[in-house]
Amino acid sequence: MIPDTIERTIVINAPVERVWSVLTEPTFLGRWFGSGEAVKIDLQPGGLLVFDHGVHGVIPARIETVEPPRVLSWRWSQGAAGEEPDDTNATLVEFTLTEDELAGGTRLTLVESGFARLGLPVDEATERHRANSRNWPGKLEQLHAACEQTGA
Repeated sequence: MIPDTIERTIVINAPVERVWSVLTEPTFLGRWFGSGEAVKIDLQPGGLLVFDHGVHGVIPARIETVEPPRVLSWRWSQGAAGEEPDDTNATLVEFTLTEDELAGGTRLTLVESGFARLGLPVDEATERHRANSRNWPGKLEQLHAACEQTGA
């Protein structure tokens, strides 16, 4: 059976608005999630988001949800680099931001889902889930660091 969902939660010592900026502004987003170059983003439902992932190529995504400063989601292809996401090849990545009064910062929850519905052979879909599961902690650590940097 193919695992369907990845979920990670981190607490960031920064206000929700700061975390939202790092999640959505082209320069910040390219730094923590891409190859360092600013991404192309049309921040509205249906808008295009294009990441340059260096050795992994250019990856287009489609924005699904934009609810500033609380929810951002996009759908991206798990197929070949450059492949447009659709109902058969893409997973949904959703970020939810909430104030964490106990920690005095922002609780960010990431959920990536849809691996079980990919139109890929079972072993390939399972490997995509495994690879993304391994990669999200590092990406979230980069996001965490970018949010807590002063003057960034």
